[in-house]
Amino acid sequence: MPNPSPASRRSFLSASAAAAAAAGTSVISGTPAAAAAATDVRPGRPATAQSPSRELRALLREIDRDRIEATVRRLAAFGTRHTLSSQDDPQRGIGAARDWIYAELRSYAAASGGRLSVELQSYVQEPASRIPAATRITNVVATLRGSVAPDRVYVVSGHYDSRCSDVMDATSDAPGADDDASGVAVAMELARVLSARPSEATIVFAAVAGEEQGLYGAAHMAGVFKAAGTDVQAMFTNDIIGSATADDRTRDPYAIRLFAEGVPTAETTEQANTRRSVGGENDSPSRQLGRFVRDVAVNDSTGMDVRVIYRRDRYLRGGDHIPFLQQGYPAARFTEPHEDYAHQHQDVRVEDDKQYGDLPEFCDFDYITRVARVNGAALWTLAQAPGTPLDVRIRTASLSNSTELAWTAGTEPDLAGYEVVWRDTTAPEWTHVIPVGDTTSYTLDLSKDNAFFGVRAVDRDGHRSPVAFPVPSAS
Repeated sequence: MPNPSPASRRSFLSASAAAAAAAGTSVISGTPAAAAAATDVRPGRPATAQSPSRELRALLREIDRDRIEATVRRLAAFGTRHTLSSQDDPQRGIGAARDWIYAELRSYAAASGGRLSVELQSYVQEPASRIPAATRITNVVATLRGSVAPDRVYVVSGHYDSRCSDVMDATSDAPGADDDASGVAVAMELARVLSARPSEATIVFAAVAGEEQGLYGAAHMAGVFKAAGTDVQAMFTNDIIGSATADDRTRDPYAIRLFAEGVPTAETTEQANTRRSVGGENDSPSRQLGRFVRDVAVNDSTGMDVRVIYRRDRYLRGGDHIPFLQQGYPAARFTEPHEDYAHQHQDVRVEDDKQYGDLPEFCDFDYITRVARVNGAALWTLAQAPGTPLDVRIRTASLSNSTELAWTAGTEPDLAGYEVVWRDTTAPEWTHVIPVGDTTSYTLDLSKDNAFFGVRAVDRDGHRSPVAFPVPSAS
């Protein structure tokens, strides 16, 4: 659609913007159609929220609570899954767990009509921090290859290694039910359910090792993707998602935290200088990913609230999303809302009449199932939607009280067009959406100095991509 002709210039978001929002209208000047297209935020929901389709609702209903429980209990039954434990004992240790996960995923692949493939991704880690001798580390990786955009990739993982109180103790029991059989169960169940239907983009489901020793397996996987030039547009790790009960026994069973960094881990000096000049600390690709998850997964199809936490991870902790961030990929971490440290990184024991240890009895399998649905809603929508718009720019060739955005056209065959989104600089989520049609530029009669803007792609079925935040450009 054509860009609106400016009727008046506004140099800041003033009381008129608030009045317009209250009235359900827009402060964008120009044609009535353009004004009507701007969508104001409704209480409790961002303007960019996407309702689940009938297909997505059906998919999420297929996620099986009993299968998730069986997976967690089976992984815990290997005794220990410590990265330094036995790799060839068929009953106990990380090798037995690896082989069981591989066999299960291969059974899903056999039922997928050729859509899913499974591999053991191994390398030898030479002595390093928490690795006293050369150790083979193996990720179990299942790939659902996309039918339309196979080179666009989304990753979901959990780590299948475990630990007890002493991180170097490879022999004592370390059942690791919550940390992190719960996350592995989610990745495996999503592999089973999502591979039953074709996906437009590629989804990778991974159970990685070496996390407790230093994120080794995830670092290897991220490095393999980077070396191959893989276009990983999102990565989620599910780590400690097994319980909604805190250490004081309070419960929060309908919420999940999603840790999403602001300033990118892999930010260059040039990018840092731009950010310090014009802002964007709250608009990294990972923050846009967090907003996207809220857009598509906070609804009655999941029964969950997603609380985006504005930091990379918790204090003194780290997860498998970090190596992906280090490679410049958007990534975020799902973790339960409150943790019970008596059931993480603990020897299995009874002390002062209290049970310690990461045992299945302390997991809430209904809760894990809801977390799986959050992941499923996000991954499936990402994989069916167009990719995040590329090369989004905010033109700055001259001083102006308007905002001119430009971007590169996507290549998806079902791409229908684009939407421009914007919000006040102090707003955490997008408050306005403007459909702009099948174009690669758009001008708003709103000062770029006083609001944040973004662009997202839309396909013919109404799937929307994550938002891309623009960079200043003279062209």
